[in-house]
Amino acid sequence: MPDYQLLTVIVPVFNERNTVGEAVRRLREAPLDIEREIIIVDDGSDDGTLEILRRLTDSTVRLVTHPENRGKGAAVRRGIDEAKGDLIVVQDADLEYDPRDLARLLRPLQEGQARVVYGSRFTGERRNMFFWHWVGNRFLSLLTNVLFNTTLSDMETCYKMFDAHLLRSFNLKADRFEFEPEVTATALRLGERIWEVPITYAGRELHEGKKITWRDGFPALATLLKIRLARRESLVR
Repeated sequence: MPDYQLLTVIVPVFNERNTVGEAVRRLREAPLDIEREIIIVDDGSDDGTLEILRRLTDSTVRLVTHPENRGKGAAVRRGIDEAKGDLIVVQDADLEYDPRDLARLLRPLQEGQARVVYGSRFTGERRNMFFWHWVGNRFLSLLTNVLFNTTLSDMETCYKMFDAHLLRSFNLKADRFEFEPEVTATALRLGERIWEVPITYAGRELHEGKKITWRDGFPALATLLKIRLARRESLVR
């Protein structure tokens, strides 16, 4: 059985002053049977978020800053470089995902059933999405399944937990929201089977501050196709 000792939670943040404090509080209080470190990567926020984040740091919360906004993928990749844990998961700062669900993702990894576990928004309790947002998510998951011969229900989920050694071996380059298809397609192309568990989801929409839009579907599509056609050796460091 794997002997995981520390979970690193990477929190990419851009202009989330209204929610980031509560998100960190929930992360601190989430019931987990493993030590945790929280790495917050502020990605050039200009709405006062950074001032809030500086007050949140302590022995378990580290703050890393980008002077300019570079995108979610760049923030997550920076977090991976900074992580000390032997497990890594991403947590958005917008309160869409409930940190109490992290225990569900942990179990298959701790029991040696998988090295990659995703939390699916489509198999658990959820606040339903708007129709076209739902269509976009399901289409990208379907395309992933067709290209990589798998049966994922939610490729675009934020909750992706990895064995850190495995994740660090990936040659990730995405700077923006195409990080999600990039890391998924890389894992599948290299032969990893992804375990899914149901999670709760309280999704925001654009008028509530959601940043990803339908336009981000095109880079996601291109990323899936590019990695499917790539040589495997180019996908690892």
